[in-house]
Amino acid sequence: MKYRVATSSLNLRDFPPTMDNSTILADIPFRHTVKLLDNTESDWWKVKLLNTDKEGFVCSKDLELIDETTMRNSDIEIPNFEPSPKSSLDSKEETYKPIGNPDIPFRDLTNAETKKASIKKIIDKLNVSKSFRYEKDEADTYCNIYTFDYCFFTKVYIPRLRWTDKAIEELEKGNEVPLVFNDTVRPFYSNYLYDWFEESSSNFGWEKITDVDELQKKVNENGGVGIISAKRFILNKSGHIVVVVPETETEKAFRVDGKVIYPLQSQAGYDNYNYFSEVRKDWWANPDPEKGYSSAIFYYHD
Repeated sequence: MKYRVATSSLNLRDFPPTMDNSTILADIPFRHTVKLLDNTESDWWKVKLLNTDKEGFVCSKDLELIDETTMRNSDIEIPNFEPSPKSSLDSKEETYKPIGNPDIPFRDLTNAETKKASIKKIIDKLNVSKSFRYEKDEADTYCNIYTFDYCFFTKVYIPRLRWTDKAIEELEKGNEVPLVFNDTVRPFYSNYLYDWFEESSSNFGWEKITDVDELQKKVNENGGVGIISAKRFILNKSGHIVVVVPETETEKAFRVDGKVIYPLQSQAGYDNYNYFSEVRKDWWANPDPEKGYSSAIFYYHD
């Protein structure tokens, strides 16, 4: 039987924590699928991470059963690599994996104030304006990677990888498929992310927002995560995605008559900014058919 992680993340342990010297083997992300091996203990079940060789114990109340008889493509287990020490702020190696740096904090979900304080620390540590990981080069810019990293450390889900068609065929047959970059899985680029937000993000706790003023208010009040995603007119050109972040004492959104016109954002792209607002104005509304965007969407997650 297959189960899915129903909380923002879940510790996989070598033994139930009721036993001495139990250690954490992995942090399983939200919606990741596991295979049940043993449920004789009501509180702690032994499971296997699909598409890996890792086995261990998890808290059973943090799992939800997958009804495989009604499974759709969107329900197929999410391809997730574990954090890697090779995936770092000083390198462009393995950028398809989460950053394996214990010095970068996760968002503290205790209350709104701890969320906002920890988000500031995350932005400071990722330091998108100076980190080599996000520097543009001749091949690409890295808005999707920075947004994925930010969401990973704020404990909300967006995809970094998608299964290839041949992998989905095998998964639909009930087979396990190994994670092989550019073979069984490929990266999600910004235009794909736009479609994912529209089609699937509500399953992962995202809420569509009508305007940037409302988005900034929710981010400020709740210490949540905001997203602006824009799709290109020319689909073989990169779209763009940024995060909307809580205002601080020194970093502010741009307002006219008390209403947010340009929210406080953080991005990688042609130019990288830890924080910005009016410097790029309403970039998502650029109507230029060569350089602009056909549409833009705003999303929020607590």
